[in-house]
Amino acid sequence: MNWNVELEIAHKLAQMRGWLEQEKAGALRLRGVDWFAWATAGASGSTCQTAECGCAEVLVTRDAAYILTDAAEAQRLRQEEVRGCWTWQVTPWMQPRLAELREHFVQHAAQGRPVLCDRPGLHERCLPAALREERLPLLAPEQARYRDVGRLASAAASEALRAARPDWSEQELAGACARALWSRGLHAVYVLAAGAERFERYRRAPPAASPLGERAVLALCAQGFGLCASLSRQRRFRPARDGIGEADAAILALEAVALDACVAGHALSMVYHALDSAYAYTGQPDTVQEFRQGGIAGYRAPEVAAGAHTEIALKDGMALAFHPSLPGSMVEDTFLLSGGRLHNLTCDPDWPAATVQGRRRPLTLELQ
Repeated sequence: MNWNVELEIAHKLAQMRGWLEQEKAGALRLRGVDWFAWATAGASGSTCQTAECGCAEVLVTRDAAYILTDAAEAQRLRQEEVRGCWTWQVTPWMQPRLAELREHFVQHAAQGRPVLCDRPGLHERCLPAALREERLPLLAPEQARYRDVGRLASAAASEALRAARPDWSEQELAGACARALWSRGLHAVYVLAAGAERFERYRRAPPAASPLGERAVLALCAQGFGLCASLSRQRRFRPARDGIGEADAAILALEAVALDACVAGHALSMVYHALDSAYAYTGQPDTVQEFRQGGIAGYRAPEVAAGAHTEIALKDGMALAFHPSLPGSMVEDTFLLSGGRLHNLTCDPDWPAATVQGRRRPLTLELQ
């Protein structure tokens, strides 16, 4: 199928209307920035990166599809973000009864039937979990956009780490990475940076004013078209000490156990248990309980976190990002499960790497 934005949106509108029929509902209301991006083929409905709900919503009925917003945002959204044939319902931003007017419009559009919602308010029904899961396998155009996001995110991380100096603070490294992301048109969901001293104590922590010292660890999640790509990279500023090179081999061997379990049809919990067993084998039996390990990725990071009881089945088209860690080392990339194998969306071909279980995996960069 030759996809374009209009065709992708039409496909999703048909999917959403199928949900309305299935649930005997009158309207589907999508408030969250993640669902807004999904429904509009990657548009952003928010100017605040920390907001769960944005300045615009999607409302779909059996015979109409609306963008609900206010006059302060409508022009920019129409000209720069939202494509496709939507009907715009625009309310004056200074209207003191804005929320009440919007609720009245939604209920009128639903014609007395229930309103399904991703983040339900009063008189709305929660979108069932089974329907929420239908967005996890990504369409071909979503996968293509994801590849662009992953490529740019990995290039930004590489740029920041190659420019870093041992006397930089963790905050300076994080700032350089955020700047590299923004310069490529990506939003920084988070940027974690740790130097030699703090990484020994905290494997994933916000950057501090501490100097990097002899090594730097950078982990990030970048967003573009609503899709979240995560990765981590490490750099050493001094020659490797005895045994330090073994840290890369150990973490990559552990990660390979988890990645090998990422097979279509397997439950996500199988990946979690594979990691649990791998940690125990390395003498770190409690690690899987002490640190989050990642899970299914997509319009949120993660969409579904891996746990002992997450029985959702992996499917072709799903994105996956795991971040196993051991004392002194960590690794993460975002993969697409497709055609029976994992495709690395955040691979930098110029970054030093080793082949582990047939996959190109990042090593610690050594630049003095």
